[in-house]
Amino acid sequence: MVGDPVKCKYLSDVLMDQHGIYIQPINYPTVPKGTERLRITPSPVHSQADIDNLVGALELLWGQCQLARLPIAAQ
Repeated sequence: MVGDPVKCKYLSDVLMDQHGIYIQPINYPTVPKGTERLRITPSPVHSQADIDNLVGALELLWGQCQLARLPIAAQ
């Protein structure tokens, strides 16, 4: 959950441009304003290294964008 349309698009763009990871940004009107998010769709062809790379990139970008980290149960 990103919660900001500009940051959501930015995250998606940087993941593709700098990390070679395609993740679709989901913004209004698909979701209500304030609930913008990234759609992550792993498949059986993704390796553990692919997932580790994604997690590392998200950790870096989440900090750069100063986004909150919520416990899974809170979402």
